Amino acid sequence: MAKSHGENGPRAPAAGGSLSGTRESLAPGPDAAAADELSSLGSDSEANGFAERRIDKFGFIVGSQGAEGALEEVPLEVLRQRESKWLDMLNNWDKWMAKKHKKIRLRCQKGIPPSLRGRAWQYLSGGKVKLQQNPGKFDELDMSPGDPKWLDVIERDLHRQFPFHEMFVSRGGHGQQDLFRVLKAYTLYRPEEGYCQAQAPIAAVLLMHMPAEQAFWCLVQICEKYLPGYYSEKLEAIQLDGEILFSLLQKVSPVAHKHLSQQKIDPLLYMTEWFMCAFSRTLPWSSVLRVWDMFFCEGVKIIFRVGLVLLKHALGSPEKLKACQGQYETIEQLRSLSPKIMQEAFLVQEVVELPVTERQIEREHLIQLRRWQDTRDAPLPGSKGKYKPPKQVQKEQRKQAKASGQWDKPPTPSQAKVAAAAGDACPPRDVHPKDPVYQDPQDSAPQDSAYHCSQESLTSQESEDTYL
Repeated sequence: MAKSHGENGPRAPAAGGSLSGTRESLAPGPDAAAADELSSLGSDSEANGFAERRIDKFGFIVGSQGAEGALEEVPLEVLRQRESKWLDMLNNWDKWMAKKHKKIRLRCQKGIPPSLRGRAWQYLSGGKVKLQQNPGKFDELDMSPGDPKWLDVIERDLHRQFPFHEMFVSRGGHGQQDLFRVLKAYTLYRPEEGYCQAQAPIAAVLLMHMPAEQAFWCLVQICEKYLPGYYSEKLEAIQLDGEILFSLLQKVSPVAHKHLSQQKIDPLLYMTEWFMCAFSRTLPWSSVLRVWDMFFCEGVKIIFRVGLVLLKHALGSPEKLKACQGQYETIEQLRSLSPKIMQEAFLVQEVVELPVTERQIEREHLIQLRRWQDTRDAPLPGSKGKYKPPKQVQKEQRKQAKASGQWDKPPTPSQAKVAAAAGDACPPRDVHPKDPVYQDPQDSAPQDSAYHCSQESLTSQESEDTYL
């Protein structure tokens, strides 16, 4: 199966000149502004003469495909209350992790306040700990030349990632430069995997919320802990999870399952982009962010739940199937989902209330894994990991952190106030739900469980700088 996927919405207009595989070459050429009409880029927009372009609150150009219409705004008073609760939680993170874990999950389900989201993702994913454990590693990778084989492919993909977001709209702008740096660094960090096109939108979403170095380590966590095997050459894990999704659909929506079975539609035809891109190319942006908040907290089971909700509401009734008489019509139905079922409030509520338990997903994962091994006469790569209860994993990680000097003190109230005044705050550490299965921290190979969450559950004091 090819490691290639469709573009993220319409492409930006092509610009003259190509980018070579170095950081310096990503700077726009002398005629770049003239060749590329869309030359607005974050704080560069006014300097480039495009201050008149209206940008929505997510950074998309108003009127573009990525921009959203009227949204249900959270009242300012409610938002401030949520920020205050998160700050209290972050200032007492050990206590919350030990005794109030369900509350952390509930607050992620309600949505992380925008001012805290980027930093919260770093801690929820364990990316912050990876950065602390590997000081200077990203800079080392960043300065390395890289493999030309991957650099050429990455360069061709840069302008395809959210071309109407202010950060990536300028060909050769700082958004595309950072995206190139992150993706190139990963090919050097994991040369046996190289680059998969589905990693580009993942990295781009991260870069919208944090600097390049932090985004790199979050990408590492996603590829190795949350979705291990998804971006490997043969994509074994995504094939296995496709079978798991299809089997679970029989419990959630027998009508949709029967229809897809009769039409002989392979799950890979509709779920590959959903899962590999974590719905970043599928859902409205407000829904993407809410899904990612839960995904970083609870693992890949959130991706399964979202997929099941979409299939249930797109194909789950005889009325909806009237327009899906064949394979082509069914696939088109799933590619052009109704805005109603993707709407933020509706989707999140459906995902949270979906009658599929963690035990059911785990059981189905083990069943499909055995079938995979029997039919292929070989274990799925990375499937040798030993399952451990989350509390045991967290206890071992804390011991390792203290022994290695990575255990930091929680932020003081004064530091928290400074961060809050800057529009950001100290993010939480890695959050682990009680139910998902975890990989043994001693195992080097990623575990292909239906639940892939970060291993690094540590308390840390956030750095004083803020990233807005």
